[in-house]
Amino acid sequence: MNVEDLVRDSLRELAAEQPVTGVGFADRVLAVRRRSRTRRLVSVAAAAAAVVAVGAAVPLLDSGKEDVRPANVLDQDGIHAHPGQSPPRDLIGAGDAVLAAYYTAEIRPQTDKRAVSARTYWLLDPKTGKYTKDTRWSFVTVAPGLKTAAVLERNLPARRIGLLDLATGEVEQWIPVGHGVGGLAFSYDGGRLVATTYDENPDLRIKEKLIKPDGQEDWTWGSTFGRSSRSGFYDLDVASGQASWSAVAPDRSINARQDFSFSRAGDRVYAQTIGGKDGLQQFYDLHGDKAAAPANEKYLRSDVSARLSPNGRLAALGLTKEVGGDPGRSYSSIRDPRTGKEITKVRGADLVAWVDDKRLIAWERVTSLEEEYRPRLVLVTIGSDKAVPLSGVRAENTGNGREMWQPVFARR
Repeated sequence: MNVEDLVRDSLRELAAEQPVTGVGFADRVLAVRRRSRTRRLVSVAAAAAAVVAVGAAVPLLDSGKEDVRPANVLDQDGIHAHPGQSPPRDLIGAGDAVLAAYYTAEIRPQTDKRAVSARTYWLLDPKTGKYTKDTRWSFVTVAPGLKTAAVLERNLPARRIGLLDLATGEVEQWIPVGHGVGGLAFSYDGGRLVATTYDENPDLRIKEKLIKPDGQEDWTWGSTFGRSSRSGFYDLDVASGQASWSAVAPDRSINARQDFSFSRAGDRVYAQTIGGKDGLQQFYDLHGDKAAAPANEKYLRSDVSARLSPNGRLAALGLTKEVGGDPGRSYSSIRDPRTGKEITKVRGADLVAWVDDKRLIAWERVTSLEEEYRPRLVLVTIGSDKAVPLSGVRAENTGNGREMWQPVFARR
């Protein structure tokens, strides 16, 4: 008889005496026991019985000790919501989608006519399940698994890329680069990074007159002569730190910051374009030359971050319908990624991340269509008109140069 059999026998013997402990409790006990097996089976059975007795009162007291993720992330089907928190203080997530970090941006003047939009990040602490402010980084992206983040230091473009251990808060490795980097994105499997290179800070702002009768001046995105200084990208192997750089020709149809991301298969990169015909996105091969979109990403939009479902059979598209009321309701399109044909609509004005093949996390407004747009993060399900609040209502920009918080999601 093995350890699992002994534990199950103990559970059966005590089942009639103990109150219900909740779905999945036996699996949690088994997971804990596998990590702390003793050499004698009799001792294991006795310990399991003790765990059950204590667990009736505190079922999660001993689980997850050796997992770097927060204890309450271990249930893959769990919904972790804090609808009273905005910005969030405690873990938000559902299914495979976890809010791994979030950031705000603030304009910091350097001269009378020049400033930088500087980000401040709050990272998920895997030991406490809380978000902790970390002012060291100008840019953060989190790898699938929530163990590692790729980071850039304060002054952009950066001359090295850090691989941050989220459990310790320490950089495990610095990867030097010859071309200054301003943006980062992991591949779908987390094994590679695409690092977008710039000749100057992509978050530069300049003060210029707006098109208004009073000729008011304000900070606007800008770079030298109003063009982006994007120069190319690195394709970097995370395990080895080896990277190859590809130049990308200057493009007038992009913003000052226009970072690259990997296609789902990782054989191409793409970035947003302004006024493009193919979903505001332009693909490039790994040598930096323009390329056609993959067949399953042709109808996607670069401004909708959810993109393909985990199984690749559904595409998240943008806002397609708004319904009046108090609050108003917004709906986004779910389409066949290969044909572009709409399959259905789902609640939400901005589809942020797929939870599984049927559910997504979205921003949804809480105000009427006649009022200022104020959203919160919600969990929505294809085929249902229900929306489950995950975060509190996000305030709009303050008007003093500080912008509203932006989520950074990662897969478990």
